[in-house]
Amino acid sequence: MVIAIVLITAVTRMQREKYRGLRDADDHALPADAIASREEIRQLKERIAVLERVITDNHGSADLSRQIEELRDR
Repeated sequence: MVIAIVLITAVTRMQREKYRGLRDADDHALPADAIASREEIRQLKERIAVLERVITDNHGSADLSRQIEELRDR
């Protein structure tokens, strides 16, 4: 009985370490994807800020045209 308990505990620990190792291996690939995602989110936030400014400000058509062209150039 004691041997069975020790065996079950050992197998459980081995499986836990195996899955922890697989999870850690996936985490090493994450930073490149995370960096790309963060950069894309930053760019989208900048574009949204410009669009909000364009919509809410009343600077005239020349300023509006310039800001629209800046968005197209990105």
